[in-house]
Amino acid sequence: MKHINIPIFIPHLGCPNQCIFCNQRYISGNEAFDESNVEAEIIKVLSTINSDDTCEIAFFGGSFTGIDRALMIRLLDIAQKYVNLGKVSGIRMSTRPDYISREIIDILKKYSVSVVELGIQTMNDDILAYLKRGHTVKDTENAINLLKEAKIPFIGQMMIGLPKATIEDELYCANRICELGAFGSRIYPTLVFKMTELERLAQNNEYSPLSVENAIIRSANVLKIFYKYNVPCIRIGLCDSDNLHSNETFVAGPNSPSIGEMVKSRLFYELASDVLVDLKDKDIIIECAEGKTSQVIGNKKENIIKLKKNFGLSSIKVIENKNLMQYDIRIRKKEEAKCV
Repeated sequence: MKHINIPIFIPHLGCPNQCIFCNQRYISGNEAFDESNVEAEIIKVLSTINSDDTCEIAFFGGSFTGIDRALMIRLLDIAQKYVNLGKVSGIRMSTRPDYISREIIDILKKYSVSVVELGIQTMNDDILAYLKRGHTVKDTENAINLLKEAKIPFIGQMMIGLPKATIEDELYCANRICELGAFGSRIYPTLVFKMTELERLAQNNEYSPLSVENAIIRSANVLKIFYKYNVPCIRIGLCDSDNLHSNETFVAGPNSPSIGEMVKSRLFYELASDVLVDLKDKDIIIECAEGKTSQVIGNKKENIIKLKKNFGLSSIKVIENKNLMQYDIRIRKKEEAKCV
């Protein structure tokens, strides 16, 4: 069984701000929104999925709860029709924290809203102001509290490598997302797109984008927090598309289609290192969840090579254990075992 989102992109609708990093047209690949195409797109995607798959209609790309109320309700009505028909299990959407109010909550509660994704980005007011986000940390906390009162789960979206942001800012943001009860998370390393203020800052050497390696390390540190709190991270990095790699749209930053895999592999390295500090054996076995062997080993055996070098190991064998989940690993020496 797979989970499938039917994405309905509403680029920049409902958002009065122009954050310094944002050019939504390039990210979504859509310059305009045509309401008349929505139902056709839903039907098209539904025709391609298996009956065993779970499916949700997802309004992404803009601040859904900030669009014209009449349009928002019409779109929700369309989505709800397919929920009532048993074709999809629910409705999800992305929005800004300052566009969650009691009025909005009262509307959403009339529909089968399964989750709201909040563009939190950072929990530092100074950084939010510099980004020209147009909202504060208090707005984020208020939005989350309203969603929790309504029993609507939220997913916290945050960014890595923002202007003015330190590693400590990112770790704090991840911790707060977890402490506030997130249902899930997304991690987005900052990219520089054309026709944004961030492009000008980068050209003037007022902003230095992260390298791929630094983005991997910082994202892995954040992912480690989400793992600690058992908050699933449903995506690392923007959805890959031609628009992300074109010279007409992309300027700079850690733009790799495999960054998610590299971040997960780095997390396994960090988790293994935490255990190996206390182990003295030269030959070890690392057990991991099913399907995670390649991430544990790393690209071109990078993790194995580094673990051997840094901890004086002679051999490392990686095996899968069906009783382990996600990023759980067990490192064995002889008959003993240590878990992380």
